[in-house]
Amino acid sequence: MKNLAIKAENISKQYRLGEVGTGTLTHDLNRFWSKVRGKEDPYLKIGESNDRSSKGTSDYVWSLRDINFEVEAGEAVGIIGRNGAGKSTLLKLLSKVTKPTTGNFKVNGRIASLLEVGTGFNPEMTGRENIYLNGAILGMRRAEITKKFDEIVAFSGVDRYIDTPVKRYSSGMYVRLAFAVAAHLESEILIVDEVLAVGDAEFQKKCLGKMGDVSKSEGRTVLFVSHNMAAVKALCTKGIVLENGLLKFEGFAQQALDIYNSESSNTDSKIFWDFENAPGNANAKITAVELKTKDNFFTIEKDFELEVTFVNVVVNQTLNVSISIHDDKEVYVLSSPNLKREQFEKGTFKSVCKIPKNLLNKGVYFFSVLLVGNNYEIITQLDKIVAVDVDEEGLYRENYYGYWAGAVRPYLEWTNSKM
Repeated sequence: MKNLAIKAENISKQYRLGEVGTGTLTHDLNRFWSKVRGKEDPYLKIGESNDRSSKGTSDYVWSLRDINFEVEAGEAVGIIGRNGAGKSTLLKLLSKVTKPTTGNFKVNGRIASLLEVGTGFNPEMTGRENIYLNGAILGMRRAEITKKFDEIVAFSGVDRYIDTPVKRYSSGMYVRLAFAVAAHLESEILIVDEVLAVGDAEFQKKCLGKMGDVSKSEGRTVLFVSHNMAAVKALCTKGIVLENGLLKFEGFAQQALDIYNSESSNTDSKIFWDFENAPGNANAKITAVELKTKDNFFTIEKDFELEVTFVNVVVNQTLNVSISIHDDKEVYVLSSPNLKREQFEKGTFKSVCKIPKNLLNKGVYFFSVLLVGNNYEIITQLDKIVAVDVDEEGLYRENYYGYWAGAVRPYLEWTNSKM
């Protein structure tokens, strides 16, 4: 028999778009009258899916629709999806920040939530007072909190400021203390929503290690929302993929990551736009991004180029293009800015970045492009807009030299000398 920590049954959440309060009295009266007559809420029959990329015609949108899943006690679950997919809404419903429109959760255990920087903190109270406040909210006795207090402060690294009101903390200090409290107090379920991105690299690594200990060693349940796919892969055993408010996949973490990566990125090596629909603004637009080789076959042993075509609309505007590369595990590989910030006349121009041979390893890589204008204004940022599948020219390399497992494969010159 399964030992379930969480069971979601037909969870849906509907929001009304527009200004808060506009027409709500009329809608509330309609809902009340339907309830008196034993009828269904009339507004549950309307509304559109949660697709932020298209303009709808309804004032109602389903942020989540008919979500069903189960989480066993002790599991670490990664919840992934594009921005606006409904991830944060799901965790807010689970944490009882807001109520679902339909459906319900069955939860076995206390929940500690870290949904945004400083969740549950009173800014006027000190760090010390907020630790005790959070513990009390979780239902812990003062003696239990005192027992964990020194461990919490040591983990957070803010011991010098523990008696300072948290309103004077930086966002990084805020999240350090908030995570330390959520992770160390005795809750059976820990919910973390992307806030670790606020902390520095050292603290992020520390937090991921702690969440791993919480799940694997202490047997507590972890729900983790992040766009860092490498962290999800390292931490989670199970994955849930949301798309436009719908449950797209529930299963093993690696399968969830594969589905997300295949759906969330353009896997073509080139993309073109007409000027009217091209990404950018009134100053400049990108009309094409293309990865090219002489024979359109990409291998480790061959140079290739990334070409970015853009149209400058403003006379003597300073423009430059930068690129960044991620692999198919969402690991950040490298970035390369064009250091030649030049002034351009009106017209169409092309910026070319050469990717040298023996730099990238065998595998799939996604290229993001950034166009920056005057005063370092970001004109457009195209995330993972093109991709390339880098291969090897012959099997002899793998068989003879052995497989190279790194993310990048630079070619370095070696010399031998006689002693």
